[in-house]
Amino acid sequence: MRISARADYAVRAALQLAASRDDAPLKAEAIANAQDIPHKFLESILNDMRRGGLVLSQRGGNGGYRLAKPAESISIADVIRVVEGPLVSVRGVRPPELSYTGPAESLLPLWIALRSNVREILEGVSLADVASDQLPAYVAALTDAPKAWVNP
Repeated sequence: MRISARADYAVRAALQLAASRDDAPLKAEAIANAQDIPHKFLESILNDMRRGGLVLSQRGGNGGYRLAKPAESISIADVIRVVEGPLVSVRGVRPPELSYTGPAESLLPLWIALRSNVREILEGVSLADVASDQLPAYVAALTDAPKAWVNP
């Protein structure tokens, strides 16, 4: 699975909003500076997140962005889907829409299993979990395996 820069930036921007101590909106420029995200790129991402119902925008001198819902109710999967679409696709197609024949028939259940595991992790972790450094135990346990940190 590949996490694009767009998805990474969107999650980081959402986490910056989740970590905001007060309810005042944050300016895009402040988010971009805090997370080292190109400002123009971030504006586009924040617009997608606004259209997707994850953030609210407020105009004016005291304007900016804030989360549309509590951070506890926004999963990492929600953020990625708003800016990228489906979490797992094969050649741009969702796994249930695929079909294989012959020795490749077992690929479909493999892609479905992959999607299921990706969903379990990304849907099971909220912005609040990450912002507070409190990952769910099952996610933290996955990082305990030495092979998790090694690139093959």
